[in-house]
Amino acid sequence: MSAGAGPPGSGAGAGGGPLVLAVNPGAGSTKLGLFRGGLPLREEKVLHPEAMARPAARIWDELPGRVAAAEDFLSRAGVRAGELAAVAGRGGLLPPLAAGAYLVDDALVAELERAAHGEHASNLGAPMARALAAPHGCPALVVDPVSVDELAPVARVTGLAGVERSSFVHALNLRAVARRHAAGAGRPLEALRLVLAHLGTGISLCALSGGRMVDVVNPRDEGPFSGDRAGGVPANALVDLCFAPGADVRTVRRRLFGDGGLYAHLGTRDVREALARAERGDARAALLVDAMCYQAAKAVAAMAVALDGRVDAIVLTGGLAHLAPVVEGVRRRVAWIAPVEIHPGEDELRALAEGALRVLAGEEPARRYAPLAPAR
Repeated sequence: MSAGAGPPGSGAGAGGGPLVLAVNPGAGSTKLGLFRGGLPLREEKVLHPEAMARPAARIWDELPGRVAAAEDFLSRAGVRAGELAAVAGRGGLLPPLAAGAYLVDDALVAELERAAHGEHASNLGAPMARALAAPHGCPALVVDPVSVDELAPVARVTGLAGVERSSFVHALNLRAVARRHAAGAGRPLEALRLVLAHLGTGISLCALSGGRMVDVVNPRDEGPFSGDRAGGVPANALVDLCFAPGADVRTVRRRLFGDGGLYAHLGTRDVREALARAERGDARAALLVDAMCYQAAKAVAAMAVALDGRVDAIVLTGGLAHLAPVVEGVRRRVAWIAPVEIHPGEDELRALAEGALRVLAGEEPARRYAPLAPAR
């Protein structure tokens, strides 16, 4: 699908600011966006049916086909060699990093190819960005990957020696909506104390203070359940699940991620479907959607504690923020803490382009990839 497409060559016009390509690879598709000075010129979701029909042994094997599809997108947009100012790709599953934009170099690409932190289509964002930037002689970047980790030392501690909490959240979208809130409020991001909640396939949250995500709710480990993720579950029940007959790492992980949440109760991962059932009088569906909102609201309140209760605003974002019953189910439980602002959806292409533009404008540096143990 294509949106906002101008006439041939319109993406390569001289005026309006730097021309930036944003690349967001997902399972079976790649979202591409061409931006001129922050304004979208053309966006497209390119499907890769061959990847779905014959899944590659490794995600990395899909790289040539996806690069070719992106090159075709640029050709149809009328972009000629040398005209892009930057290419920004989604960061992928990397070790813990500080927030910001990172130059795509050999070390970063090698880390993603190793896939030590998991196989995921987003691991292709960096190598795609580098390949697409090469004909233009422009920087290739990744922006605010999911592994952004700025937790305060006190937020890392658990009751098990050798086990620490970690940060693995929708950092790109959370930080993008934080910046938009700050712009709307006319205040520097560093001066604000915000609770940000991404309500989507997974539900992740962060407490942002001084521009840093000082605490989070990591949906891989804890927090509210969602469409197909179990969220935090009772420890004794989890131990029993791990040692049940036939249980192994793969089946237990699948119960927690993919077959948990609403799906485990209702047989659907679609929150809209669960809401429709509730509206038709299904009391069980109504309870489960309300429970999901209740747990999300509890997580918001927990993040407020990380800010000592001094919260300038609560910002709800993600795909579920389009659904009024979900928004209201959270808002009515947390509005006493701080004003609630809604930024529905997850405009990751725009967030990637904005990150590249901040680097091009000199507003923030392009970091070199050098994962370090988080400060404690």
